[in-house]
Amino acid sequence: MTETVPPAPGNHSSLRWMVPRIFSRSVRRDDMEHLLRTVRSHHPRGDLTIIERAYEVASQKHDGQKRQSGEPYITHPVAVAQILAELGLGPRAIAAALLHDTVEDTGYALEELQAEFGDEVALLVDGVTKLDKVKYGESAQAETVRKMIIAMSKDIRVLMIKLADRLHNARTWGFVPTEKAAKKATETLEIYAPLAHRLGIQTVKSELEDLSFAVLHPKMYAEIESLVKQRTPQREQYVKSVISAVEEDLRAQRIKGKVAGRPKQLYSVYQKMIVRGRSFDDIYDLIGIRVLVPTVRDCYAVLGALHARWTPLPGRFKDYIATPKFNLYQSLHTTVIGPGGRTVELQIRTYEMHQQAEYGVAAHWAYKERMAGNGADTKATDADLAWVARISDWGAETADPGEFLDSLRFEIGAKEVYVFTPKGRVIGLPTGATPVDFAYAVHTEIGHRTMGAKVNGRLVPLETKLNSGEIVEVFTSKNPDAGPSQDWLNFVASTRARNKIRGWFTKERREEAIEQGKDAIARAMRRQNLPLQRLMNQDSFLEVALQMRYEDVSALYAAVGEGHISTQSVLEKVAAIVNANDTATGPIEIPTVGKSRAPRNGDSGILVRGAPDILVKLAKCCTPVPGDAIVGFVTRGSGVSVHRADCNNVAALKQDKDRLIEVDWAPTTKSVFMVQIQVEALDRSGLLSDVTRVLSEHHVNILSATVQTTNDRLALSRFVFEMGDTVHLDRVLNAVRRIDAVYDVYRVTQS
Repeated sequence: MTETVPPAPGNHSSLRWMVPRIFSRSVRRDDMEHLLRTVRSHHPRGDLTIIERAYEVASQKHDGQKRQSGEPYITHPVAVAQILAELGLGPRAIAAALLHDTVEDTGYALEELQAEFGDEVALLVDGVTKLDKVKYGESAQAETVRKMIIAMSKDIRVLMIKLADRLHNARTWGFVPTEKAAKKATETLEIYAPLAHRLGIQTVKSELEDLSFAVLHPKMYAEIESLVKQRTPQREQYVKSVISAVEEDLRAQRIKGKVAGRPKQLYSVYQKMIVRGRSFDDIYDLIGIRVLVPTVRDCYAVLGALHARWTPLPGRFKDYIATPKFNLYQSLHTTVIGPGGRTVELQIRTYEMHQQAEYGVAAHWAYKERMAGNGADTKATDADLAWVARISDWGAETADPGEFLDSLRFEIGAKEVYVFTPKGRVIGLPTGATPVDFAYAVHTEIGHRTMGAKVNGRLVPLETKLNSGEIVEVFTSKNPDAGPSQDWLNFVASTRARNKIRGWFTKERREEAIEQGKDAIARAMRRQNLPLQRLMNQDSFLEVALQMRYEDVSALYAAVGEGHISTQSVLEKVAAIVNANDTATGPIEIPTVGKSRAPRNGDSGILVRGAPDILVKLAKCCTPVPGDAIVGFVTRGSGVSVHRADCNNVAALKQDKDRLIEVDWAPTTKSVFMVQIQVEALDRSGLLSDVTRVLSEHHVNILSATVQTTNDRLALSRFVFEMGDTVHLDRVLNAVRRIDAVYDVYRVTQS
C-alpha cells in the first residue's frame, strides 16, 4: 500500500535515510476496489452501496484540496477507511471514515450529512470532528478530546476512526513541519497509543508508538533499527531451534498448533534501554515465541509440556486466560531457561484469543456486526467496555480542560489491580486504589455512603491499598444524609472517586451559598429601603450575572454567598440596568456605602474575647485574612483595630500594652476581607488588560489598582480587592501566574 518516495526539499531530507516510514505515500490506483474487496471479505452480506455513496460525496467535497505530501486529499479518507476495513469494521463505519473530514474541512454541514447517511454515520463523523479553535482558544484541543471521549461512550467506533485517522497521518509526518510533527507525536504517545492499548488493538498501538518514536528520536530509532538488523540472522537461527522443540511437543500431545517467533517492537526496545537502563544485549537475549492452538484445554496442555522440557523462571508465569486484562486480552505467559541457558518468553493462546489480542475491540465489533447483520447495538454498555463509560462520566464532570487532559493521561496509562466483589465480580482499579475507590467503582451512592470495609474477610482502614486478587466488601451507612469525608481526597487513587467526592462537596456548598446570597441581597435592599418589586426582576439580575461572567442567576447568588463579590456592587449594577430600561418612573438611588465604615463583629470574621458586641475593623496597613496570626488594639472611639502579628505598626502599638486585646478568627459565610496583591511582570502591550481580565473571570471585585513601570521595563501592579474565602485567593494567584510575561505574583501584607 505504501512506498518510499524521493527526498523532499527542505529540512526533512536529512531524516529521509533514517526514517523512511514517515515519508510514505499511498500509490494504489485501485484504492476503492481494494477497499470494497476488503470489506466484502469480512462482511459478505453487507450493503456496500453506502460506501460507494460516501466516496462520491467525499471526492466531490474534497475536490481541489491537497495533502502536505502533494497528493489529492481524498487519498487520506480512503486510507483511513482501508485501515478500518482491515480491522473488520462494517459498511457504516467505513462510510463514516470516508466522510470524517468533510464537516471539518469543507462546507458540508452535519445536518446535511445526517439527512443523507442517517443518524449512525452522523454520530461517528461528529465524534471525530475537531472543535472551532476560534471559539475555544487554547482549550480547543482538550475540548476536542473530551468531545471524542463522550462520543465514544455512545459508540466505540468513534475512537477507532480517530485512531485510524491518526495512524495514516503519522505515516506522512515526514511532510509536516518538524515542530508540528513532534507535537503530534508527543500527543500520540500520551493519549492515542495508550487508548489503542486500552482497546486491545495492538497492531495500531505498536505502529503509532514506532512512528512517534521515529519522529521524536530519529537518530536513536535508526541506531536501534540497525542493531536489530545486525542481530536478526543469529536470532532467527536460535528461534528456529526453539520452534522445532515446541513443535515436537505439540506432536507428542497430538495438538494441531502454530508456532512462530514474536517480533520485537522498536519502541519497546527503546523503553527497556532508556527507561529501565538495560543494555541491548540483555534485551535481545530475551527471545519471544508465540504458540497458537485450537482450544483453552490445549493451552494448558502445551504449558505443562513446555515446563516439563525447560525450567520455568519463578514469578514469570501469568494466567491471563483465567483473569483477562482490562482490554479483553487473554493468553498464558511464561519465561523458561531455553537451549544454551538463554531465557525464552512464551505466549500460548487460542486462535480466537490471538484475533482479540491483535485487533481487540475491533475484532469484538467485527463479530457483532457479522452476527447482527450490521444491526448491532452500538452502545458501549458491555461489561468489557465499562472503562469507556467510566472515563466518559468523569470527562463530562471535569470542568477544567487542562485538568481533564492530565486526568485522561493518568487514567489510560495507569497500571491496574484486579479485585473481586463478594459475589465474584472482577473490578479493575488503578494501582494504589483503596476500598473507597472500589466503592465508587461499584456505584456512586455506595461510595458516598461508605463507612467501613473488609478485605479478605478482615476489617481494614479505608485508606488501605488493595492488591490484585483480594476480595473487597464495603459497609454503607443507612442514614439518608450520609456523605463522603474530605479526608478521602488525600488517599483515593482513581479519577472517578476524586471527581465524585469533589462534586458532592461542591454541590452541598453551592446550594448553601445560593440561599445565603439571596438572603444577603434581600437584607441589603430592605436595609437601604429600595423598591424590591422593581429591582427583583429576574431579567435584570440575569443581565448582571452574564455581565459579570456568571452562567446564570443562581451562580451570581452563589458568588455573593461565598463572598466573591459584594451585595453593594450587585445592587449598583442591577439599579443601573433598571434605570436604563425603565425611564417612566424616577431613577433608583443606591446609597453609597463609605469605605471607612467598620463592619460589626458578625461581618468581620473576628471574635474579641470578653467583648462580643464591640465594633471591629481590619487594619488596612496589613490587611489580615483568616490564617494569619493577629493581635487586637483598642482604639479611641473606633472599636478594635485588628493587625497581623508581624505588622510594622504592631511594634509601636505594643508600647501601650493596656490597650492590646486578644482576638481570634471566627469567619462566617458573610465575612468579607480585603486583600492586596502585587503582580511583577515584563512590560508588554496589553499586560494590564490581561491581568484585569483574569481577575474578572475569577469574579474578583477590584477596589483599587496602581501600576508603575521601572526603567528596566518591569511592570509592578498592585490590586486591592474583596474576598470571602482564603482558598479562592490561591486560585486567583495561580491563574495570574499563568499569564504571559508574569514572573511573580504574591500577597502584600505591609503597605
